[in-house]
Amino acid sequence: MTQGSLPPGPAVPTATLRVGFGGIVDTIQVSAIELLPLRAAALVAPDGALIPASDITVSANPRVRTGQWSLTHPWDVAVDPANTLAGLALLNGQAGAALYSEQQLLATVSRADIPLPDPVAYRRSWRDWRVRLTFGTPPGELQTLVIAAPEPPPG
Repeated sequence: MTQGSLPPGPAVPTATLRVGFGGIVDTIQVSAIELLPLRAAALVAPDGALIPASDITVSANPRVRTGQWSLTHPWDVAVDPANTLAGLALLNGQAGAALYSEQQLLATVSRADIPLPDPVAYRRSWRDWRVRLTFGTPPGELQTLVIAAPEPPPG
């Protein structure tokens, strides 16, 4: 394979996982782009106690629509089922058309929020905490991942 060329075959989605603090200081945010949906997320305390996620949102194969209308709408107003002849009479009617695009991610996007039960205790011993994530759809096989808890934000 030469430098700059792509490997043969279709592009394969790459899994992405982010666990950290976002806008809310006392909440760990989990974001995952995986083939399997996130079904459970919990913070594991040093004593083994589980603090479950307060919210999990899953979106399978999300679609995003983008586009832009022209400033004037002569084309879309003129070409409708009630007025097709007027649309045919337009000179260069396509110039006023809207450009739209739709993209679909062939993966599952999941988000979870895990509130800290005691932010001060977490800040003191965050290296001893873990985050446990469970992916899959019951009754099928579930995959559990245990990772280090994120470092708290400064301050």
